[in-house]
Amino acid sequence: MIKAFAAAFRTPDLRRKLLFTMFIMVIYRLGTFIPAPFVSIKNVNECMTQSGTGDFLSMINMFSGGAMLQLSVFSLGIMPYITASIIIQLMRVVIPRFEELHKEGQTGNAKLTEYTRYLTIGLGVLQSSVVVSVANTNLFTTCSVDPIPDANPLVYVLAILAMTAGTGLIMWLAELITENGVGNGMSILIFTGICANFPSMLANVVKSNGGFGNAILVIAMFLLITVVVVFVEQSQRRIPVQYAKRVVGRRTFGGSTTYLPIKINMANVIPVIFASSILMIPGMAASFGDAESGWVTFINRYLSSGSAAYLTLYALLIIFFAFFYTSITFDTEEVADNMKRYGGFIPGIRAGKPTADYLRYVSNRITWVGAFYLAVVALVPTIMFSRMGIMGGSFGGTSIMILVGVGLQTVKDIDAQLQQRHYDGFLR
Repeated sequence: MIKAFAAAFRTPDLRRKLLFTMFIMVIYRLGTFIPAPFVSIKNVNECMTQSGTGDFLSMINMFSGGAMLQLSVFSLGIMPYITASIIIQLMRVVIPRFEELHKEGQTGNAKLTEYTRYLTIGLGVLQSSVVVSVANTNLFTTCSVDPIPDANPLVYVLAILAMTAGTGLIMWLAELITENGVGNGMSILIFTGICANFPSMLANVVKSNGGFGNAILVIAMFLLITVVVVFVEQSQRRIPVQYAKRVVGRRTFGGSTTYLPIKINMANVIPVIFASSILMIPGMAASFGDAESGWVTFINRYLSSGSAAYLTLYALLIIFFAFFYTSITFDTEEVADNMKRYGGFIPGIRAGKPTADYLRYVSNRITWVGAFYLAVVALVPTIMFSRMGIMGGSFGGTSIMILVGVGLQTVKDIDAQLQQRHYDGFLR
């Protein structure tokens, strides 16, 4: 691996991409420490030491690298861009025009990217308005000072504009990494935010009742889940595909045998994020209600993080979204049509609709395994850490899956570029 690192930095083009990616990551981290207009850093730090936040804000704070609770210009992090990208993908099922654009190739995808950018800015305005409006009331559970002193409508508007502009800048930085750097820009920035939070998370574990014993247990759990995630993410079902011979002029094409790889977890970590977001909405709504109300009491008792009802719904939603998202991203009819168009077929299966039905059957069976894997990896750390009382929802299977998944994909990208230049890669 040391030789691979040395080879990566000896290659001028790859070295330039790696250094550019690191430079963007540094800019992203610096932006998390720049406060929004009229935000008192002293008061924010005092609020952070006095109180905590709910699970929903903890998750957003994790993705933003701690910028949310610092009320910086990058408070929203990459979350609006992620949400907009997912919404545009889901709209392909509802709006035929979006599906047509997707099939048009590069021109259609460019139009979908434009829609994603507009939607990101709209979500940025909406989410920044919520953050600014609750900064002095519900952002922190208990706080004796106001993070935004002397707040008035003009102050709120300027803070919202600054956070929205920060969202647009993050979106631009992510696209710069994708175009000129290494890996997927959106994933790299999420990776950066989660890694930035780990030292403070471990420091909080050490300060807990268990001290260094809890820290060692957390690290052991992290390593164990990492091994499981790497094994499952690398696993795939290979369906053999045979291509018929075609004679064009004096040349013969096709006649080769290859395979169609189907990953066990095709939905990646998206079902976990969807399930977490939906289950945290009731808790966020309850924070605005009267503590003595019946519905607030019901939510706090049965839908709080760690309760049996919460964990059961969490697992069921993960399984549901795993099937739902896989059915959207893996279009078996489109794959079968492409195979038929290029003369490919699965041995023993007729081309066309029988091939699509067979792929759907195999995909559904594999998705069951992937869905249960996601549920177990997401629930085990949550149950274990909540019973130990050492940390909240910002640390667990979701963050570990994101870290390992992004790390693996980035290493594969670098490895592919090294092998193009006849170097041994990281994975050999």
